[in-house]
Amino acid sequence: MGNCLDKFSTSPKTSASAAASDLDYWEGLSPTGKIVTTPNLKIFGLEELKSATRNFRPDTVLGEGGFGRVFKGWIDQNTLKPSKVGVGIPVAVKRSNPDSLQGLEEWESEVKFLGKFSHPNLVKLVGYCWEENQLMLVYEYMQKGSLENHLFGRGPDPLAWDVRLKIAIGAARGLAFLHASEKSVIYRDFKSSNILLDGEFNAKLSDFGLAKLGPVNGRSHITTRVMGTYGYAAPEYIATGHLYVKSDVYGFGVVLLEILTGLVALDPNRPRGEQNLVDWKKPYLSHKKRLRALIDPKLGLKYPLSAAFNICRLIVKCLEPDPKNRPSMQDVLITLERTYHTPHNPKPNCNAKPIKPASLQPASASPIP
Repeated sequence: MGNCLDKFSTSPKTSASAAASDLDYWEGLSPTGKIVTTPNLKIFGLEELKSATRNFRPDTVLGEGGFGRVFKGWIDQNTLKPSKVGVGIPVAVKRSNPDSLQGLEEWESEVKFLGKFSHPNLVKLVGYCWEENQLMLVYEYMQKGSLENHLFGRGPDPLAWDVRLKIAIGAARGLAFLHASEKSVIYRDFKSSNILLDGEFNAKLSDFGLAKLGPVNGRSHITTRVMGTYGYAAPEYIATGHLYVKSDVYGFGVVLLEILTGLVALDPNRPRGEQNLVDWKKPYLSHKKRLRALIDPKLGLKYPLSAAFNICRLIVKCLEPDPKNRPSMQDVLITLERTYHTPHNPKPNCNAKPIKPASLQPASASPIP
């Protein structure tokens, strides 16, 4: 990812200006999103975030990842000052693990990318804190948590078919938006835990710690340090270190397979031969007669077979070994929207509002410790 200390010096204000310094790279983005030429990010003080989260009390923890823990806090909607619990608006405060160089690199990347983008399917970054060696990021709060929690048994109810498609479409819109610039953004860590859901099951991509500016004209990055998550990363990236824009499309195919089957991408507790979901299920995706056996049993029979088979065919295309043969995220999005709006699609439930088709510019084509 490069040495983040080259861009960031000793103060948050310097960090903010660095995060907004290379806007000339970004152009040609979709009309459904935009570049924020003057990032309106709040620079929080450490004491403010302590107050907002009740001194990072354990009962405010929303989750934990490689970067650190995420806490729920409350701030005033207008002043963004800390407020009492239940007063103002809730936020998610991500606090890095102390003395972690990787944490600093990921913190820089989050500010760099989310500080520039405004899009309905990207989590909004409210502000950040860099004080007393504390690295923190403050995001909008996503009421429904992650797609991972809902798919793999930790959510209150199984996701209905139409809600799953709605989430897939929202995630596809966010990824297609990132790919749509001349200097495409490679998300690099697309997985179900990084797809967050608001109160109406609208999907938003989070965690841009591994994102990179992509090469153009189908070329690749070459790296000796492969980053990402096993089970989701594209085979060409793992094997050679070559990273393409369409490496993200492979990751999307893996998540779409998780959405279809209700099974996690990599599970060492499954029997041998079934631990890697793609290796296990991909051979069956082209067989319509085996479709019922593929689909998450929690759905019962509440899904249209024709639409489910369309999703299977799309997954196969996304998981093509050669990135040149994978569809663009724009093409993926078009297929998903057509599938969602077929006449046989069941009426939306779970209080999830129906979605409208989006228009995006074509995306360009272009490994894990």
